[in-house]
Amino acid sequence: MLKRFRQSLIAKMILSGGVTLILCIFLWTGFNVYFFKRNVVSNAMSDINMVSDTIMLALHYAMMLDSEEDIKENINNISKQEEIESIRVYNKQGLIVFSNIPEEIGKVIGQDDPACNACHQYTPPPPTLPLSKRTRMVDSDHRQIMSIMTPIANSEGCSPGPCHVHSKDEQVLGLLDVTVNMDDKNSMILMFERANLGISVVVFAATFLALFAFSYRFIFRPIRRLIAATKGISGDNAYTDIDIEQVDEIGTLGQAFNMMGRRVSDKHRELLEQREEYRNLFDNVPCLVSVVDTDYRVIRHNSAYERHFGLPMGKRCWQVNKGRLEKCEACPVDRTFRDGMSHMSEESGMSKDGQPIHWIVYTSPVRNETGEVVAAMEMMIDITHRRELESKLAASEHRYHAIFDSIPNAVFVLDRQTLTILNCNDSSQEMYGWSQLEMRGRSFMNFFREGEAGDWEEAVRNQAEIELCTHVDKSGKSFFVFLSISPARFEGQETLIVTCTDVTRKIEAEQQLIQASKMTTLGEMSTGVAHELNQPLTILQAISNLLSRKVTNRTEVSPEIMREMAEGISTHVDRAAKIIEHMREFGRKSDLRTMPVQINEVLERGFEFFSQQLQVHNIRVIWELEEDLPLIMADSNRLEQVVINLLLNARDAIEDRWKGEKNNADKRILLQSFSTPERIVFRICDTGAGIPPAIRERLFEPFFTTKNVGKGTGLGLSISYGIINDYGGKIRATSWEEGGACFEIDFPKAECEL
Repeated sequence: MLKRFRQSLIAKMILSGGVTLILCIFLWTGFNVYFFKRNVVSNAMSDINMVSDTIMLALHYAMMLDSEEDIKENINNISKQEEIESIRVYNKQGLIVFSNIPEEIGKVIGQDDPACNACHQYTPPPPTLPLSKRTRMVDSDHRQIMSIMTPIANSEGCSPGPCHVHSKDEQVLGLLDVTVNMDDKNSMILMFERANLGISVVVFAATFLALFAFSYRFIFRPIRRLIAATKGISGDNAYTDIDIEQVDEIGTLGQAFNMMGRRVSDKHRELLEQREEYRNLFDNVPCLVSVVDTDYRVIRHNSAYERHFGLPMGKRCWQVNKGRLEKCEACPVDRTFRDGMSHMSEESGMSKDGQPIHWIVYTSPVRNETGEVVAAMEMMIDITHRRELESKLAASEHRYHAIFDSIPNAVFVLDRQTLTILNCNDSSQEMYGWSQLEMRGRSFMNFFREGEAGDWEEAVRNQAEIELCTHVDKSGKSFFVFLSISPARFEGQETLIVTCTDVTRKIEAEQQLIQASKMTTLGEMSTGVAHELNQPLTILQAISNLLSRKVTNRTEVSPEIMREMAEGISTHVDRAAKIIEHMREFGRKSDLRTMPVQINEVLERGFEFFSQQLQVHNIRVIWELEEDLPLIMADSNRLEQVVINLLLNARDAIEDRWKGEKNNADKRILLQSFSTPERIVFRICDTGAGIPPAIRERLFEPFFTTKNVGKGTGLGLSISYGIINDYGGKIRATSWEEGGACFEIDFPKAECEL
């Protein structure tokens, strides 16, 4: 019973509450006594100090009169008070000059005496000290007295005069020592201590008993009833409500406990129902579930397991699952028994019907109350169908690789961020000359000509098609390709599928047509070029004739005239050479090198080459070019041919419309360029007859022409359309509001600006 009492809540509350209450009461009592005692001593010190000040005032007048009788009389009268023990006056040498005890007069007190040591412990002694430093407590004959030393300061009335000769530098003339008996004060303190102690004991006893009675009545007794009810809940009996007639937290706890008890009973009933439900779930779960003991015998299984393998009949797992005669070499159940962890593996075996089956098995330990592994649970997922699908997938991948490698065009799989080649087909090896192993891991941009890779990098990442670009094979030979690009995921990463089509033969055929068109254009411009060359040649002939006459007539030519003729010859030779160089450059075959191009410069060069033709036909040119246009990616030589083709068409359209008109002819061509946020646009408009809406859709078809037979091949606009399309541009034919036709061409801005 004593042990039960020590372990009970009431004993713990008595111990903890009682100790806490005792400590609090004694701390409170000690604080009161300490504060009272300190207050009494402090008041006593103040009283003695006030008495000392009173004595000093009483003695001051007598000292000033040098009347020893008055001093003695004052000291004796004041010392007659009941609590005053002694009043002494010391001079600076420690001699007792005056005292209410006659036997002490004339005695000398040393500096090590407690009365003098308070000041003489400092060097030099201070003239003043606080009251606490000047006060001392002395125990004598079972009594306690308090003594206060008060210095007698040197004042203005003491240093001069016939009777007292003191130096002005002296600060202290002597000491006044007043001692008071503290017996009454100590008796009062002792009585206060005893009274507080008695009150503390009474308060502790009353408080402890009241708390104990209250706790027992309103806490411990209801708790016992709750404990008894709890023990009843743990059994199989139905719960019976307990009645706690308290309107407080314990009463609320009792109501909550009753509610909990009813719910626990309901939950217990539901738990039994759920246990039966879980048993049914275990039996009916579609996965194969079995429990194997440490001897590897199947001790429990569900219906799905029985359907696949039949009844275990106490056999070991390898006998039931795989029809083996001995344990498997790699067994997840065995690993679970060894380390107590869950494991997974893929297994194969035979069903009870003799069909091969495959499954994934997960094992987990079954432990007893002490944590020891006593069995292992196997959960097997039938993956036979998945294995069949994997076989079909492998066959499909084989067909994919066969198709991938048999595509006649080169196909590359690129990393979207770095453009590194991840995979390629057999045709890429034939097209580029490198083996597949050599190309994997290389950058796709290495296939572009030196200096062009940076211009095409963003286009490869972001465009679906690149109409025309130049690649280089392993031998360094250049060829033209058409790129078709589509994003995809390859082996879990973002990739680009790039199909490269060799269009070299097609481009070469187009180049032959373009070159023929250039030659035709040069032929049509021969008259204007001849006139353009005739001017410098005429001037050169005139200079030559002048020099010949001067030589024939033996006329001296001044140096200034010779210098002027030499400069004229040089200027017109340069002009003729520039015309010939422009014709040669225009007539050469383009190398299709794509680079940043300023469209305004192309318009100016094309016009410069064709300006004489327009002047001959009295055609006025209007310029509306936007300054500082962004660049485009193209070949300036090919674009110049587009400009000249359009100028030729504009000239012919103007001539057809205004034939026979002289004074009223409105022969104008507008050259205009401007930019939008995404595109660069230039327009060539004329005041010719215009283009009927019915034939606008056929303008860019090969061999289609509106000119008379023998005046056009029908290839100019078709070739121009192909050149513009190669660089991602668009060309449209519209009507000009001024009358006539207007061709508008736009290109995307270059990714990099120069």
